[in-house]
Amino acid sequence: MAAFAAGPVLLLAVAACSPDDTTDHAKGKPSASASDGKGGGLSLEDAVGRLKTAAEVRTGYERDKFHLWVDADHDGCDTRKEILLAEAVKKPREGKRCKLTGGSWRSYYDDKTVADARKLDIDHVVPLAEAWDSGASKWSSDRRESYANDLGAERSLVAVSLGPNRTKGDKDPAEWMPPAKDATCTYLADWVTTKLRWSLTIDTEERGTLRETASTCANTTVEYEKA
Repeated sequence: MAAFAAGPVLLLAVAACSPDDTTDHAKGKPSASASDGKGGGLSLEDAVGRLKTAAEVRTGYERDKFHLWVDADHDGCDTRKEILLAEAVKKPREGKRCKLTGGSWRSYYDDKTVADARKLDIDHVVPLAEAWDSGASKWSSDRRESYANDLGAERSLVAVSLGPNRTKGDKDPAEWMPPAKDATCTYLADWVTTKLRWSLTIDTEERGTLRETASTCANTTVEYEKA
C-alpha cells in the first residue's frame, strides 16, 4: 500500500511555542518550520480560520481500518521505531532488526523525561477516531494507512508518556489538553497543522476552543504541506 517514506529525519515541522517559550518539544531547541507552498507561516488564529466546520460522524469506525505500524522504506524500522529514533533526546542504540536499547525522550504533554521506550506511546496528535469523524471515513484504505504512519510531518506523531496519552484517548482540544502548562500552544499548533495537512474538519465546540485558546498564543505560527 502507498505510504509516506519513513526515515529517522522527519521532513516537516510546526513553529509553535507557549506564551512564554519557543522550544522544540522533543529536543529543547528552537523549533523548525516548513513550507506550506506559499512562503511564511500563519498565525495560529489565522490557521484555525482555514479549517472547515462540519458535524462529526463516528458511524463505521474501527481502529483496524488504519494500518499500524508499517516499515514503508523497508529498513527494518517500523513507524513507531522511526519516531523513537527521530525524537530521542539521547539516541538509543540500534541493533539487528531495529531493536532499540537505551535512549531517553522528552514527553512534551507532561514535560517529563522518559528513559524507557516501553513507557512511551506514539500518539496520533489527531487521534484515529477523531480523524475518522472528521473526514477519514471517506478515504481509501491506502490514505488511511498513510495517515496512521505519517512521517512526512514533524508532529503528526509524537512520543509521549503513557499516562497523559491514555487519558487523552480520542478526545479533541475541547475535551482534553496536555497537563504541562507550557504545552498548550505547541499542542494546538500540532493539532491544527495535522488537520490542515490532511484536510480534516472541526466541529463547532472544537472550533470555539481553538479560537479562544489560540488568542493566547500570539507568538505561535503554523506552516504545513498538504498530504
